[in-house]
Amino acid sequence: MYLGIDLGTSGIKALLIDDNQHITASASAALNVSRPHSGWSEQNPAHWIDALETVLGVLKSTFPAKLAAVRGIGLSGQMHGATLLDRDGKVLRPCILWNDTRSYAEAAALDADPRFRQITGNIVFPGFTAPKLLWVKHNEPEIFTHVAKVLLPKDYLRFWLTGEYVSEMSDASGTGWLDVGNRRWSPELLTATDLDESHMPSLIEGTEISGVLKPELARRWGMSGEAVIAGGGGDNAASACGMGVVSPGHAFVSLGTSGVLFAANSAYLPRPESAVHTFCHALPDTWHQMGVILSATDALNWYAEIARSSPANLTAELGDTLKTPSGVTFLPYLSGERTPYNDAAIRGAFVGLGRESDRATLTQAVVEGVSFAFRDCLEALAAAGTRLDRVTAVGGGSRSDYWLKAIATALDLPVDVPGDGDFGGAFGAARLGLIAAEQADPWAVCTLPIIAETVEPEARLRHAFDDAYARYRALYPALRSLA
Repeated sequence: MYLGIDLGTSGIKALLIDDNQHITASASAALNVSRPHSGWSEQNPAHWIDALETVLGVLKSTFPAKLAAVRGIGLSGQMHGATLLDRDGKVLRPCILWNDTRSYAEAAALDADPRFRQITGNIVFPGFTAPKLLWVKHNEPEIFTHVAKVLLPKDYLRFWLTGEYVSEMSDASGTGWLDVGNRRWSPELLTATDLDESHMPSLIEGTEISGVLKPELARRWGMSGEAVIAGGGGDNAASACGMGVVSPGHAFVSLGTSGVLFAANSAYLPRPESAVHTFCHALPDTWHQMGVILSATDALNWYAEIARSSPANLTAELGDTLKTPSGVTFLPYLSGERTPYNDAAIRGAFVGLGRESDRATLTQAVVEGVSFAFRDCLEALAAAGTRLDRVTAVGGGSRSDYWLKAIATALDLPVDVPGDGDFGGAFGAARLGLIAAEQADPWAVCTLPIIAETVEPEARLRHAFDDAYARYRALYPALRSLA
C-alpha cells in the first residue's frame, strides 16, 4: 500500500492506493485560515499536525490492515508558505500563506533586481516565499534574527514525520530562491534576502526518498516495517502526477480555491514577462508552465456566503444549458491577481448591475468571470510559447457541468472530464510514494486517466463569449485606476 497526503488551504486529505493504483481508502479534515488584516492569510502549523493526526487516526480505525501495509508515503501541499523555525525546530510565528499579499512592496523590490527573473525564470510575486522573509525582516526583526530554517508547508509535515529538513524541486520553484533551470538553490538570491543555504532544506527530486517515518509514529498508527517518504510535490505538480500530465502536450485546468492552467514541458522555457510561472516538475528533468488565478472556487464560495446558499445550489439554479452572457461582469480579484497582471492591490467588482440582476445573474457572472480569468492564463501561456489543444478538468469546481461548459466556451477548447476517481494532489502524492518505495519508472506510473466525457465549446455562443471577454479585459485598467 502507498499513502498520499495533501496539505491544502482548506483541509488535509490522505488516501491509500494499492500496487495497481486503485484507491482503497481516504480521509480528510478541515483547516481554517486566519486573516488578521486585509490581504493577510495565515495558518498555525500546529493545526496541520492536528489535522494530519485526525486523518491518519481515521484510517487506522477503519482500515488498520491497509495502513499497516504502507511501504511508501508521498506529500503534496499548498505552495509558497513561509514556515519559520528556530534552531530547535520550533515554529516562530504562524505560516504566511500563498494568498497573503502583505509583502507586495518587498516583492516589487526583489523583482526590480534583474538577477531574480534571470535565475528563477519568474516574476517575484507577493505570494512567493522570498518577499515574505523580507517582510518579516522589516516588520518583525526579532523573529527574523531567530530564523534557522525556512520550510514550505508540506515540508514542515515531512520534518514532523521524519525529522529531516528536505524539500523538492517543484515546491522550491515557488520560493524565489531556486535556480529553476539548474534545479538548485541560488546562493546569490539567498544573499539578496540576507539568508544563505544553511537556512534552506536540502533538495531532492519528487520521486526520490527523503527519509523514513519515525518509529514512534509508525507504532502509533500500527504501521509495520519502514515506510519511506518521497520528495513529493507542490500541489499543482502533484496533481499533474495524479492526472498523468507529465509529458509535453498534456495540460489541465484546476478549479480549486485558486485556479491553475497547467502545461507540462520537457525543457526549461522561461518567459517571466508573461506572468506565467515556469517551475520544475515533480519528475526529474521535467518542467512545467502555468497561469495562476488567486480566486477560483474561492470566488463562488465568497458569493455563496453572501447569497446565503451553497455553491452547488447556486450553480444548479443556472440549469443545464449554457446561457448567453448577461452583460453583468464579475472581476474575481478578491485577493489580487497573478496571471497576467501580478497585481496584489487590485480588488474584485461586479459591473453592469441593473434592477433585473437577480441572484442567478450574479452567479452566472461569477462563473463567467473565473472562466475569463482562465482565458487570461491561456493567452499568457500562448505568449510564453505554449499552445494547448485541450485540457483535462480537476478540482472541486469541475463537478459543475455548467462551469465546465463556460470554461470550454471561454477557452474555445475541449475540456476532458476523467471517469470516477480522485486524481488530485493526494493521489499524485501516493503515486510519488509508490515510485520512491519501489524505484518504479515515473512515466509508467503517472499515466493519464480514462476520460468519461468531453465538454466541447458551444459554437453558438462563441461570439457572445468573445464579446463578454473583451468587456472583461477592458475593465481591469478602469478598475486599476480606482484602486
